[in-house]
Amino acid sequence: MLKGIEKEPEIDMNSKQTSKKVGSDAGKILSDPHASAIAKSLAASALSQRDKSHQTGAQMEDVASKVLQSSKYSDATKSLAASVLSQSNKKR
Repeated sequence: MLKGIEKEPEIDMNSKQTSKKVGSDAGKILSDPHASAIAKSLAASALSQRDKSHQTGAQMEDVASKVLQSSKYSDATKSLAASVLSQSNKKR
């Protein structure tokens, strides 16, 4: 290593990515004019994670966690929340 140049810290990336089924469901939710804002946010996050280089951010982890703990969200929304949470940073 060159003197004075530090190596960038390694990030524990999660190698999981959104499945085709969840991606398809997310696309349907995004095009549904009656879907909630939370469902659309989770759908957008899930779709952005079709690529292994993307992972869930801390704020979206918090949203997804609250959705899973609540009884007011549909099974479809909870499925997206579970997918998004499963793709979070391993160290958080």
